[in-house]
Amino acid sequence: MDIVVRRNIKTSKSTISPFTIIGNPFSCFSLEDVDRGLSSKMPLQQIKMAKVFGKTAIPSGRYQVIINESTRFGREMPLLLNVPGFSGVRIHPGNTSADTEGCLLIGKEHATDIVTNSRLAFAEFYIILKQAIDKGEAVYITIV
Repeated sequence: MDIVVRRNIKTSKSTISPFTIIGNPFSCFSLEDVDRGLSSKMPLQQIKMAKVFGKTAIPSGRYQVIINESTRFGREMPLLLNVPGFSGVRIHPGNTSADTEGCLLIGKEHATDIVTNSRLAFAEFYIILKQAIDKGEAVYITIV
């Protein structure tokens, strides 16, 4: 399963993007911290120098997504693997950049610096993700 996030609405507080599962009618929007132009192809030291802890979107790139137990959320949640300069990057409900420290928040609608109906979007997405993983499919997210 392939997920694509095309960053296209950038403000001084957040980055909002269409969040699309290729070949699936599900769609929503993601909200991330500020896009500081990081790329997974950059040297790790360069990423670390540009990163502002808790206020920086992850580097653009392609990452595998798994589901595992989150101690913070107390349940199984999607996790992006091998994000350079970041750890514990998850996809989860939330509305504004105050609700994330590098994670992707998803919601059904968006306005300036906010996504809404995030619990609904997450519940729908989680079912699709879990079914794909349970069938043995590898899941990847590409952020451009």
